[in-house]
Amino acid sequence: MLKEQRQQRILDMLHNEGSVLASELSEALVVSEDTIRRDLRDLFEAGLIQRVHGGALLRVPRMDYIKRQEEEIAQKDEIARAAAKLVRSGQVIVMDGGTTTLQVARYLPRDLRATVVTNSPPIAVELSEHPTVEVVLLGGRLHKASQVTVGVETVEALRTYQADICMLGVCSLHLEVGICAPELDEVYVKRAMIANAAEVVALASAKKLNTASPFVVAPLREVTHLVTESSVPEEVLKDYRYLGITTIRGDLHTSSV
Repeated sequence: MLKEQRQQRILDMLHNEGSVLASELSEALVVSEDTIRRDLRDLFEAGLIQRVHGGALLRVPRMDYIKRQEEEIAQKDEIARAAAKLVRSGQVIVMDGGTTTLQVARYLPRDLRATVVTNSPPIAVELSEHPTVEVVLLGGRLHKASQVTVGVETVEALRTYQADICMLGVCSLHLEVGICAPELDEVYVKRAMIANAAEVVALASAKKLNTASPFVVAPLREVTHLVTESSVPEEVLKDYRYLGITTIRGDLHTSSV
């Protein structure tokens, strides 16, 4: 088997199983573990997998903000519609940056009276014309690729608020690893958002479930709600519900432990 064929088999196994062990790959592909480790290194350097001790997990490829706006438009729309129904008048809402959270902002009811605290300039601009939502844009250094503010100033400002609900943009969500992000600067901001919110709503499309990124934000027990698309099978969601997370699909089907 050629190297390219072998590495494609590894990716296929990851898509089917969510994670792989080097020892199991060695046995399945009839090659040495040294060969497997080289394959995993190549796939990691290509940004396709996240290496972990003894094996690998799937990794969501990193794209800049403009490209992400053009991806999974229908899925983001149904996730956003469902997530917007979780907000209530009188709340303080923390909104993380991201193209899905931007869609949530667009679906907030026109009669909603609330305060939205965000590190996302696009969300602040979107809500600038909302008649009854007060908008707080957090300062800090602008992370251009993600269109969010980051840094000590952003984290310190978040500690001023005790939010009722946090709409968290998710890059990767894994049952064992937890909430992950590709950039260390974003990790600290997301942690502060989680720490200062009574409810944490993770917004994740199907391709982000059971994947990992280089930096761990928090364990899954910090998430109270998972909103995902309608195509996610029930057998996938039941593992999240087992952890006490309320799951909501784009078809507005809701269930919890």
